[in-house]
Amino acid sequence: MDAKPTFIHPTALVETGAQLGANVRIGPFCHVGSDVTLGDDVELMSHVSITGPTEIGAGCTVHPQAVLGGAPQNAAYKGEPTRLIVGRNVTIREGVTMHRGTGNARGETVVGDHCMFLAYSHVAHDCIIGDHVTFANNVMIGGHVTIGDRVIVGGGGAIHQFCTIGNNAFIGGLTGVAHDVIPYGLAMGSRAYLSGLNLVGMKRAGMSREQIGRVRQAFNELFADNGLSVRDNARRLASDFADIEPVQQIVHFVLEQAKRQLTTPLSGAGARKAEGRAE
Repeated sequence: MDAKPTFIHPTALVETGAQLGANVRIGPFCHVGSDVTLGDDVELMSHVSITGPTEIGAGCTVHPQAVLGGAPQNAAYKGEPTRLIVGRNVTIREGVTMHRGTGNARGETVVGDHCMFLAYSHVAHDCIIGDHVTFANNVMIGGHVTIGDRVIVGGGGAIHQFCTIGNNAFIGGLTGVAHDVIPYGLAMGSRAYLSGLNLVGMKRAGMSREQIGRVRQAFNELFADNGLSVRDNARRLASDFADIEPVQQIVHFVLEQAKRQLTTPLSGAGARKAEGRAE
C-alpha cells in the first residue's frame, strides 16, 4: 500500500534531517527541528515547536503553543545528547511542555501510549510516564518522577522530583505530592495525604465488588495503628492476600518500588512512622 501524502503548511519550518511518517500534518507556523522524528498520522495543529532529539509516536495530536523536546531545566545539564520519547496516540493540548533528559541521569524522558496532557501541563526531564495517563490543566511534575499506568492527576496538581506514583492512583486537584503514592491510592490535600482508594478507577478497571472489598481491607491493615511499621504490615499482607493481585501490587510497591517516604492517611501508624524509603 502506498504511503499517504504528508502535508506541511507553507508557513511551517521543517529542518533538514527531520523524519516524517506517512500522513503527517504540520499546520501554520510550526517548527520541527532536524533531530525530530514524527510517526505516521501525527498532527501538529499550529504554532507547535519540537526540537530534539525527540520522537513523537504514531497518531499523536499536538495543539497550538506546545513546546516539546526542549533542553532540561537543570543547572547540571551541559548540552549532552539526550532524548524525549512520546508514545502512540497521545493528545497534547495547548501550551504543554515536555523536556528531554539530562546527561547525568536517565538521559531520556519517556511518555507512554494513549495519554492525555491538558493545557499548560508540564513533564520535566528524566520522567517516565506510563500508558493511559491523564494530566488535567496546569499539572506540574518535577524531574525524575515515575508515574504508573492509568494515573490521573487533577488540575493544578504538583509532584515533587524523584517521586513515584503507583498504577491506577488518583491525585486530586491542587494537590502537592512530596512522597510516593501507592497503586490505587487516592491522594488529596494541599500537602498530599491518602484519603482512601481510587474506587472509581478500580471499578473502571473491571474489579469486582469482592475484590474491591478485599483491597480496602488490605489498605486498612497496611496503615493500621498496630505498633508495626507500614513495611512490616506490607510483608504480612504479602501472604494474607496472596490471591489478590491489586494487593500484591501495593505490597511490591511498598517493599520494592517506593524510593521516597510514602504518602499516608492522616491517622494511624502510617502518619507517624511510614517506612517507604528503599533500603
